[in-house]
Amino acid sequence: MGAAGRLSALERMVSDRPDDSRLRFGLALEYLHVGRTEDAVSELRLYLNRTDDEGNGWGRLGSALLELGRDSEAREAYEQGIASALRHGHPTMADEFTALLQDI
Repeated sequence: MGAAGRLSALERMVSDRPDDSRLRFGLALEYLHVGRTEDAVSELRLYLNRTDDEGNGWGRLGSALLELGRDSEAREAYEQGIASALRHGHPTMADEFTALLQDI
């Protein structure tokens, strides 16, 4: 199955189960993979509003927002990611996000 097939399948699954956070995250990743960054940002925000992410989702959101030139929003995402990563015992991820903040 190619990217278009995976994307279509994920969109159908999310349509059938809109409250499934893991499906939303998977759809966001697929949107990033095919260059639909704005759609990925929307899905990541929905995912993050529904789950206690350990940091990875916040990092992906920050990266996508940087790609779109939305630096202040990216900064906020990375700050949320730092707090989330530390809360879940991922200090290395928090350090990575801190370094990325210094470059924005």
